[in-house]
Amino acid sequence: MWSNLDSVYFIGIGGIGMSALARFFQNRGKNVAGYDRSSTSLTDQLIREQIDIHFIDKTALIPAEFRDPDRTLVIYTPAVPESTKELNYFRNKGFRVIKRSTALGEVFNSGKGIAVAGTHGKTSVSTLVAYIMSRSLYGCNAFLGGISKNFNSNIVIHPSSPYIIAEADEYDRSFLTLFPDIAVITSMDNDHMDIYFSRQNLIEGFEAFAGQVKEKGKLILKSGLKLRLPDHLEVFTYSIEDPGADYHLVKREVDHGLYRFTVKTPKNLFETTLGIPGLLNVENALAAIAVADQSGVPLEQISVAISAFKGVKRRFDVQLMKKDRVYIDDYAHHPEELKAFIGSVREMFPDKRITGIFQPHLYSRTRDFAKEFAQSLSMLDELILLDIYPAREEPIPGVGSELIFNDVVLTEKVLIKNEQLIHVLKERDPEVLLTMGAGDIDRLVEPLKSWMERK
Repeated sequence: MWSNLDSVYFIGIGGIGMSALARFFQNRGKNVAGYDRSSTSLTDQLIREQIDIHFIDKTALIPAEFRDPDRTLVIYTPAVPESTKELNYFRNKGFRVIKRSTALGEVFNSGKGIAVAGTHGKTSVSTLVAYIMSRSLYGCNAFLGGISKNFNSNIVIHPSSPYIIAEADEYDRSFLTLFPDIAVITSMDNDHMDIYFSRQNLIEGFEAFAGQVKEKGKLILKSGLKLRLPDHLEVFTYSIEDPGADYHLVKREVDHGLYRFTVKTPKNLFETTLGIPGLLNVENALAAIAVADQSGVPLEQISVAISAFKGVKRRFDVQLMKKDRVYIDDYAHHPEELKAFIGSVREMFPDKRITGIFQPHLYSRTRDFAKEFAQSLSMLDELILLDIYPAREEPIPGVGSELIFNDVVLTEKVLIKNEQLIHVLKERDPEVLLTMGAGDIDRLVEPLKSWMERK
């Protein structure tokens, strides 16, 4: 498909999805380089992998081997401004310039695709599916939305396997570039209302995605999600609560902090232990079990892989687990994600005091869901709220973290700046500490872990 290409240039190369594509094309023998506006741990790793990256938007910094329109593909993320000089240089010079979602679609649709969609849960499910498939005779290629702890990467490459696993991102309707053989929909909570504007439009987006599953394809659907589905689909549901679901729990227990559970499949019963904590991850595991089972992976192999699964960085990521203090980090940035995460922690530690640090992500999301954020965060015993991380957005007048803070029904709550955090924590001496958010709160994880270990 890309045999005439020598080079692939990435604008916004440091994103989790972009960096995975960069690694894919480098593995295919292409010259790969790119620009991003700031250095991160991801760009540092790409540079160590011999990918040329610069951090100033200056066309003179584009390497010479990426200046032939006939031999170079340019991939950009919509997160970069339209005014980006390098983006406009390539457009004006007649290069083929495509979005990340289009590039992913071209790669994905060339194989036997498994696409995982949902407003939350898709990173954990797709990563677990990739791990199960990689441990089976099938193998797989995978583009992941997080860093898998088993692979220590956001990409899995197995050139001889026809299977390609990818997250199907609903933002900007990116998932409509994918035509999977098997699809998963984990959730359809209201989100990205700046794109969809209404609940009905969001549902119709997911219905359109389901409609792109290939003829005689399969859809794995969380029980309770209401969608109009095409007749050509074979549909299987999963649930940790609904005994009528095709894949459901018949028993669960906690064994040394991990869940041991029995699953009823359409044909069998089998027992396994999930290698990571959290009830929400048991639900994610059910989705992955359904995908692997419907792909033909033997249940024994599925069970072994689930037990050995180490999870994803920043997804229920246990940083410290001691008798007198615990620290868990999570990417949760939507009210429903916070509710599931905090609820899972509460089930693990019903008698401990839980302190949560939350950094809201996006002004628009804060504006749209301030009350829902407040309800979820009120499940904590104590809240430390940070300023909004703007990401791609400009400030919205009247929108700040105060919108959430004022509706949180906790006596113990503070709204602070990042730099005040360690001082505030020293005053509170947390027993179970959580960090939550999709912004740059991840930069606080190592300092907080070091402080929790010393105290």
